[in-house]
Amino acid sequence: MAIQKLTKNQSLVLDALEHAEGPLSAYTILDKLRDHGFRAPLQVYRALDKLLEFGLIHRLESMNSFVACTHPDHHHHHDHGVTAFAICEDCGQVTEMHDAGMEERLSVLAGKQHFKTEKTTVEIRGHCQNCTAE
Repeated sequence: MAIQKLTKNQSLVLDALEHAEGPLSAYTILDKLRDHGFRAPLQVYRALDKLLEFGLIHRLESMNSFVACTHPDHHHHHDHGVTAFAICEDCGQVTEMHDAGMEERLSVLAGKQHFKTEKTTVEIRGHCQNCTAE
């Protein structure tokens, strides 16, 4: 995949996600970027849509929020592969994971159902090592 030239708004949204302590909702991003000229949710959503398309961020469905991709150079994971996230219920930490074995197994399961997958995201909720150690 060719490197995409980002617009100013896309760069600002990506930067906000890359420097966030955890996942951010579109409205939280809007609040963070008001001083940079963001006035409407649509500005944020347009930037998020493109960043998702470019494989630079992920949407966490269960939290209705977004995180920067920690593996942006591995575009094959974003096009057809499986991305898994471990989400801590206590501190909100999100860890992105990729596993070829899991990807292959889910592909076989979908194939048995004659189901052609376009995107697979697994969200695992629980408690991270730091929170369970306390």
